[in-house]
Amino acid sequence: MGGPIDNAATFLVETLFSIYILIVMLRLLLQWARADFYNPLSQFIVKATQPVLAPMHRTLPSVAGVDLGCVVLLLVLQFAELWVITGILGHRAPAAALLVLSVAEILQLAVHVFLFSILIQVIMSWINPGSYNPLLSVLHSLNEPLLGPARRIVPPIGGLDLSPIVVMVALQLAAILLVGPLRQLAGTLG
Repeated sequence: MGGPIDNAATFLVETLFSIYILIVMLRLLLQWARADFYNPLSQFIVKATQPVLAPMHRTLPSVAGVDLGCVVLLLVLQFAELWVITGILGHRAPAAALLVLSVAEILQLAVHVFLFSILIQVIMSWINPGSYNPLLSVLHSLNEPLLGPARRIVPPIGGLDLSPIVVMVALQLAAILLVGPLRQLAGTLG
């Protein structure tokens, strides 16, 4: 266990990296979901990531609707965060272990973004149904590629839409089946 200086440094590094990683993840997911980029929240995300991604977009194209520049930036940022934190704590893990752990952390973040966005959308639909809010518009755009197919599988029952529950369970299962084994693999490499 590190001392107070190590803990403070770790907290600061995790916080700063995590905020920017989240913003880049949101850009990737909003592009994938084809969200309205004239929305104020989307505009903030684009402006916060554009200086770093603009040079990457010149060399890394989008493939099948996935922005490779965002994916590479996410991997680099997550790898750098883990590398700096292990350095602060005095542990050096092999690069392969950090890379696999970076992929696991990025997948876990994507699952969490979807889980929380669906939860917020559901709560807001109970509190203020039918109202317009820029945040709700973005959440709807982000979640609809997952909720739409789930609605076709489980149609509303008695006016109650159960598709968010189905999607949240599927997301948790995906996290268990993908993220857990990747973390175990990283542990065996390190």
